[in-house]
Amino acid sequence: MRMDMTLFRSLVCVVTLLVLGAPLMAGEAAETAENTARFEEIQKNIDIVWTCVAAFLVFFMQAGFAMVESGFTRAKNTVNIMMKNLMDFSIGSITFFLIGFGLMFGVTNGFFGTTHFALSGTDPAGGDWHWTFLIFQTVFAATAATIVSGAMAERTKFVSYLVYSVFITAFIYPVFGSWAWGSLLDGGGWLENLGFMDFAGSTVVHSVGGWLALAGAIVLGPRIGKYSPNGNPRAIPGHNIALAALGVFILWFGWFGFNPGSTTVGNGDIGRIAVTTNLSAAAGAVAAMFTSWIVEGKPDGSMALNGALAGLVAITAGCDAVSPAASLIIGLAAGAIVVLSVIFIDRVLKIDDPVGAVSVHGVCGAWGTLAVGLFARDGGLFHGGGVHLLGIQTVGVLTAFAWAFGLGLILFLSIRNTIGIRVSEEEEIRGLDIGEHGMEAYNGFQIFTTQ
Repeated sequence: MRMDMTLFRSLVCVVTLLVLGAPLMAGEAAETAENTARFEEIQKNIDIVWTCVAAFLVFFMQAGFAMVESGFTRAKNTVNIMMKNLMDFSIGSITFFLIGFGLMFGVTNGFFGTTHFALSGTDPAGGDWHWTFLIFQTVFAATAATIVSGAMAERTKFVSYLVYSVFITAFIYPVFGSWAWGSLLDGGGWLENLGFMDFAGSTVVHSVGGWLALAGAIVLGPRIGKYSPNGNPRAIPGHNIALAALGVFILWFGWFGFNPGSTTVGNGDIGRIAVTTNLSAAAGAVAAMFTSWIVEGKPDGSMALNGALAGLVAITAGCDAVSPAASLIIGLAAGAIVVLSVIFIDRVLKIDDPVGAVSVHGVCGAWGTLAVGLFARDGGLFHGGGVHLLGIQTVGVLTAFAWAFGLGLILFLSIRNTIGIRVSEEEEIRGLDIGEHGMEAYNGFQIFTTQ
């Protein structure tokens, strides 16, 4: 009888658990699923907010580029420089929206994207990630375009600048970008499939812009008075180093959107990437100062400013993949490289680059990309990875040079032989502000000289 009662009580317990426990378990499962969905929605919104904030920081870099370029050049060309920085962003935003974004991130045909032109097929209500990703990538495209203006400053026709800005943002930059970054959305490129690493664009943005700038400076030729009859370079000082310094600080600030923002995710990686970015910039400024001090006998302020930018450009490729110690090494090397590169391009190659854009963006962008193959914690040469990653990085650097410099020469030569690329000698001497825009940046303060 006792055994029967025990069995009966056990059966009662089992039935009670089945009757009461199943709904409780189902409720807990439903609550867990609801909490997971809520967490995913919150994380999605955080990602969107962070990526938009980062995009707005990168947009502010346009002001930095405008200040640097105008400060390092002469007062008589300031309006022209401001107009170019305004227009390359404005034109670049439109052409990248209509054409470039699709070529870069659309479903690929093996060479470039074929969808998302003018963001067709995207939810117009605004809830789609595509909108956020578009504005973030637009400011990057504008950065690549504005780099070119510095090397071609003080002697380029304004209409010619508008034309080549269209081609850069609509085709040259997006196609290379699709090879390296296409899979960030719906594409896929052969470089990234090889394992090429360029987290925020040392090569994709900066070297592409730098090599285009090199092609433009070669086709244009030097400014009047830059070289003596026997070929010796003459200094043409900028009119406002304080303005250039303000631009560098703005760019440094904006780079905290450029690099950490390239996570496109609101997580703990942001702080780590900000640290490596900052350390490289600081090391670049220090190294450039001491290098110019040793080479020229004085700690050159303009070289130190460019050294900070060189450190920022160089760390952009590997800011997520290297240690803080490695970021210091990358920045120190970039600071020294930029000084030596500026001297080499100016005195040996005799190419007139008023702001050092080729050295800062082209050369130091290439160095930073190669440095990933040396210092990456996963696969770098100095971390036991052998030369495999370094070889892939080298392929990416050389491809960028061949693509951007090659197409740049074709583009600028075509413009020169059609609508013309350089202003007249009289306009250059008087200043592009008056010749191209009919106004002065500093009204009543203009002095016409050839220097």
